[in-house]
Amino acid sequence: MDMETKLELICRSPTEEVLTMKDLRVLLETEEHPVAYNGWEPSGLVHLGTGVICAYKMKDFVDAGIRVKAYLSTWHAWLNNKLGGDLELIRKAADLFKHSWIALGVPEDKVEFIYSDKLYNDLSYWVKTIMVAKNLTIARTRRTLEIAGRKETEAHYVSDFLYTPMQVADIFHLEVKICQLGMDQRKGNVVARELGEKLGFWKPVCVHHHMLQGLEKPARWPIPEGKEREALASAKMSKSRPETCVFIYDSPEEIKQKITKAFCPERTVEFNPILDICKCIIFREEKSFAIRRPARFGGAMEFQSYQELETAYKYGSLHPQDLKNAVAEELVAILEPVRRYFERNREAEESLNAVKNATITR
Repeated sequence: MDMETKLELICRSPTEEVLTMKDLRVLLETEEHPVAYNGWEPSGLVHLGTGVICAYKMKDFVDAGIRVKAYLSTWHAWLNNKLGGDLELIRKAADLFKHSWIALGVPEDKVEFIYSDKLYNDLSYWVKTIMVAKNLTIARTRRTLEIAGRKETEAHYVSDFLYTPMQVADIFHLEVKICQLGMDQRKGNVVARELGEKLGFWKPVCVHHHMLQGLEKPARWPIPEGKEREALASAKMSKSRPETCVFIYDSPEEIKQKITKAFCPERTVEFNPILDICKCIIFREEKSFAIRRPARFGGAMEFQSYQELETAYKYGSLHPQDLKNAVAEELVAILEPVRRYFERNREAEESLNAVKNATITR
């Protein structure tokens, strides 16, 4: 595969940022199959963001000839007291995550799934963790707490400050050359870039993908100028807030109900979660997007690009409810293979039921 095709796949939407394109190009010129990873706290059900968006990037990287490691950070979830700190239940959630991506088309034979609690028996991992910790101040570590889904003021235990050194050590212990995570993990990845060469390792490339917006109206609306990133960080889809999510296992009726209730301000394209789904998911899946509506309301519409759709919505040619109806239908179709997979796979179904019956904690 030629270099430009590899770059196109790696940078394909929903990729939002690459640190840096120059470093990425050099890496691809010197290594034919570098290791990339993404890591998740397995701590609940899988929604469109952790499921569909992450599956897209795993498949893009596999297609580009990258060795992909899917890192199920069971201990990070335990440190963060997810699922009540029940490590066995957290492992069940890890099984659920793995099955979810396979159901979404991630090739099981081309992605290495790694459970962190099995990795941590290696003493050399903890040596790396301490090396990172010795080069991080408390103040700097506090500023990275976004990677654990916490604000800077929410660190109350010593374990809260272990999170970042462990996550950075993960990168070097897994021999990761490309950190392919969401924008919410940026601060931890930047620490790895800053410390890597100093500690005798390397400077990993960071490929950050877009964080899908939650379905609820942001807490502050309209979002104040200059506060966009902060507002979106708190408004992202979150499995601990089910009202913000479409889960990939939802029934057609649940999907339609959630999308119907979703925040979708008329003629407003910025920070609109329904348009966000269109941009990141529907136009990834389809080359065109048809919206059916009665003739008395203007008749059917078909869009060949997201930009066409956005323009029509911005100028009032498309009503929010018509858009919602069409998006719900598309999501029902896109997630049909997931529902079918979980109906037919007993182990997957058992992991889903175990997590559904658990109390989800932030």
